[in-house]
Amino acid sequence: MNAFSRRSAVGAGLGLVASAAGLSGCGSPPETGTKGPNEAGQRANGARRMAPRLIGDGSTAYTGRQPNQPAAPVRMEPGETPPQFVVFSWDGAGEVGNGLFPRFLELAEQHDARMTFFLSGLYLLPESQKRLYRPPNNRVGASDIGYLTDGHVKETLGYVRQSWLRGHEIGTHFNGHFCSGTGSVANWSPADWRSEIEQARQFVKTWRTSTGWQREQPLPFDYDKELVGGRTPCLLGQENLLPVARELGWRYDASSPGGVQRWPVKKQGLWDLPLQGIPFPGRGFEVLSMDYNILANQSISTTRAPAYNYPSWRAQATQAYLAGFRRAYETNRAPYFVGNHFEEWNGGIYMDAVEETVKRIADRKDVRIVSFRQFVDWLDVQDPAVLARLRTLGVGERPAGGWNRFLSRTPSTRMPSTTT
Repeated sequence: MNAFSRRSAVGAGLGLVASAAGLSGCGSPPETGTKGPNEAGQRANGARRMAPRLIGDGSTAYTGRQPNQPAAPVRMEPGETPPQFVVFSWDGAGEVGNGLFPRFLELAEQHDARMTFFLSGLYLLPESQKRLYRPPNNRVGASDIGYLTDGHVKETLGYVRQSWLRGHEIGTHFNGHFCSGTGSVANWSPADWRSEIEQARQFVKTWRTSTGWQREQPLPFDYDKELVGGRTPCLLGQENLLPVARELGWRYDASSPGGVQRWPVKKQGLWDLPLQGIPFPGRGFEVLSMDYNILANQSISTTRAPAYNYPSWRAQATQAYLAGFRRAYETNRAPYFVGNHFEEWNGGIYMDAVEETVKRIADRKDVRIVSFRQFVDWLDVQDPAVLARLRTLGVGERPAGGWNRFLSRTPSTRMPSTTT
């Protein structure tokens, strides 16, 4: 289906500190067994692919335009109802044998959805080569997330390759995930961020050299051109990151903490696409739209709470995600951003909640489940005056008189609105 055209709709170091306002945090996936990627699934849905043109040491290759992309986005017509964009993104994006990477690739395939995978560069660097990593303000080879086993690095390579061929975006979650102490990313300078980004890119672009593996297929994209956005560890350090990201030609950043469900603005020249506060059923406050933050407001200080809690917590997490979706979909149509990790916290209930949410929203009218890159493609072709008008709608605010009346008037005229 066409995700943008009007003619069709689409759709470690884990510090746990609870906060009623919703907090920011991330973690590495737990190590479990092994399960290999299905290489036969790496296809372009019938699209003819050019012969790979290897880049550098052959870790990556130019294979032509990315397959399985929507038609070119079009500008909304006067009075048209905005689509409801939903972006599911994944921090780290490493496969550690728990089957979560392929699980959500298959879910996306079933619902014609696209997602963003924020790849941690260290997930393509063998631990035996960890001294190649020189993290800013930390010792050589240090990382607050674990290095993957060689087998899991191979699995991650396979699923990253598969993801791109299926139309998903490969962003970055940087490398060592430092969230505390003097070496925290919160304290990094622009020069520190420049070093971290260059290393993250190099680990993706030179995995053949660092691993010695020559029989694995190259990643089918030029990462210097593919990489147009990321999310910082624990949503820290954005202010000093943005000038560097702008110099590198990035188009967006998804690191703002505590955003609200309104239409986005640009910050320092990049689209600022934050995780958002969403209603937390039964608790009287909002929680950030990420699996970690829901967990931190349920089990507080552990990822393995007593199992008798799981059914009610799974239902609460699902209802939180759906409440955030409904509030946007039924009112201001602000884009809805959900962040995740490939994790099995509290028996995997947050993965179940995300899957159930995708299933319940994907086929609704006007819903488009896209990557961040696809969403900013759409933003960039819209009339700036129309986007400015959309930003006048607050959280849970719907235009009085309906969308046709609200967006058919001249942008300089402010129509009254109602709040739910």
